[in-house]
Amino acid sequence: MTVRPRIAPPERTLATTFLFADIAGFTALTEAHGDEQAVDLVDEFSAAVQAELPGCGGTHIKTIGDALMLAIPQPADAVQFALRVTHELMRRHGVPAVRAGLHHGTAIERNGDYFGSTVNLAARVSGLASGGEVLLTGDTAALAPVVEGVVYESRGRRTLRNVSEPVELFAALRVGEAANTAFPTDPVCRMAVDPKRAAGRLLYEDRAYFFCSLTCARTFATHPERYATLGAVVDARDARQPRSSPAG
Repeated sequence: MTVRPRIAPPERTLATTFLFADIAGFTALTEAHGDEQAVDLVDEFSAAVQAELPGCGGTHIKTIGDALMLAIPQPADAVQFALRVTHELMRRHGVPAVRAGLHHGTAIERNGDYFGSTVNLAARVSGLASGGEVLLTGDTAALAPVVEGVVYESRGRRTLRNVSEPVELFAALRVGEAANTAFPTDPVCRMAVDPKRAAGRLLYEDRAYFFCSLTCARTFATHPERYATLGAVVDARDARQPRSSPAG
């Protein structure tokens, strides 16, 4: 029998901006509302993002759980797209916050997937972002120093897992973002809640907490100390007003 040599799949090296976006607090969401609703939200999130990708020349590489891996050629376009994803596509009552991380560099493409340190670093940066936040490396920010309507805010140098040297990180903010307000977060399932439409409101240690459902409100009432440090809260004296997030 003739043994034919194994032919390696074709590959190429590509320079692009890799963007990872996922739903913040997805595990808490699943535990509070069940697998079916969580999967439905992931499907909605993925469809909304992919529908917008052609406008920036981006490509959906793959979906990993609730996280989307995207490739967008130009860093400035990637920053703008990440802000759109986190601030507009899923920003409504009853939807969890989205976070994103970016890094530009070269990676090896094989069979439609990408591999290398650039991809790994982008994923690590995404993991450090909080809900509603867009983080990018200093190298990426330097490639897009002027993005219309966007400012960068330093987050300092951070040590990332399996990355040899600390990485300078920046948050991308829309101009005037600090003056904007964001919905508070249900401390149980981490979903955004419009105070005017909240299913429940509870006070704990002079703080007001809003809930997307009575189920979450009951869970909080049973063990408030377990969730109080996890939820976005507002001062009870001004409980009807949405709280501004640290980034805006």
